[in-house]
Formats: sequence, structure tokens, C-alpha cells
Amino acid sequence: MSPVTAQKLALRDRLLTARGRRPLLDVGEGARRTAEHLLAAPEVRRAATVAAYVSIGTEPGTGLLLRALADAGRRVVLPVLLPDGDLDWGTYRGDTSLAPARRGLLEPVDRLGVDAVATADVVLVPGLAVSPTGMRLGRGGGSYDRALARVPVGTFTCVLLNDDEVGVEVPVEPHDRAVTAAASPSGIVRF
Repeated sequence: MSPVTAQKLALRDRLLTARGRRPLLDVGEGARRTAEHLLAAPEVRRAATVAAYVSIGTEPGTGLLLRALADAGRRVVLPVLLPDGDLDWGTYRGDTSLAPARRGLLEPVDRLGVDAVATADVVLVPGLAVSPTGMRLGRGGGSYDRALARVPVGTFTCVLLNDDEVGVEVPVEPHDRAVTAAASPSGIVRF
């Protein structure tokens, strides 16, 4: 294991432990405030298509955000985890359009292909932390780094986090992809 990989592993462990200790009421309130900031952001207000994800466990919540985006007439595409760890995408048509999948995920039932993320005007991704320069730390599978590599330069790419996960020094490897912003209950930070 390389020193950078070991540093990432230790940081992920620390961040996941902190998330596990976060009260569910705080998770819910944070999700509401983060959704408000994103829905007010000019990039999201003018977007026709938003790529997002269905949060699980103590991840910053996305349920309210997904419903609000759909209610506002945005086309929302969500990831489908493929066996090789890459991401296909499908259309969100409300909570009933989602099916249980591996790893406790909920995924859309239709399939648009791995390149569908490139059609989004806004790409919202999960993460565990983001550096002051926009380098995102994910869970280590590389799924979102692959997806972000397909997104055209200039697209608003934003990681959803808790306040204390923004501005963290993140170890970086060559395959890691930066995001252009981070959204948390305190607001949106652009890089």
C-alpha cells in the first residue's frame, strides 16, 4: 500500500467514525439547509438536467433535494453502480422509481449509459471531505472519479458534505478528480 493510499484510508476511517456519531436530527436538518442553498444557487436554478445520487445512512441527505428538483421540473439522473465499479445512470421519477440494489443503495430502474452524466448541467456527488482546492475524498472505489472524468470542463460539479468536512487536507493520487464546489448546511463554497 502506498503512503498516500494509507493516508486516505486513515482519513476515511476518521471521517466515517465522525459521521456515525452525528445525531439523525442533525443529519436531517443539515440536509434541509444544504438543499435550500443548492436550490437557490444560480447554476442549479438554470439547469435543465441535474445528476445527483440517493444518500444512504448518515451521508448528507438528498431525499428532499431530489424531490424539490423534480418538482421544479428538472430532469434528475441518478447513478447505477455497475459490477466493475463504474456508474451507469437512470432517470429519477420520484421515490417509487427507485429499486433496492447492492450495498444498500437505491437506484433507478432504467438505464441511460455511462456517458449520460456528461449531459448534466449540474453534477452533485457524494464524498467524505474536500480540500481547499476542490480535491474530493470519496469512499475509495473510484466510481465518481471515473464519472467526473466524463463531465465536460466548466460543468458545475459539487460535493455534498457536512460543514466540518469542507476545507480538509485531502491526500491526492493521479486519478483523483477535483470538483468546482462544495455544498454544506452553511452554504456553498466555490473553488
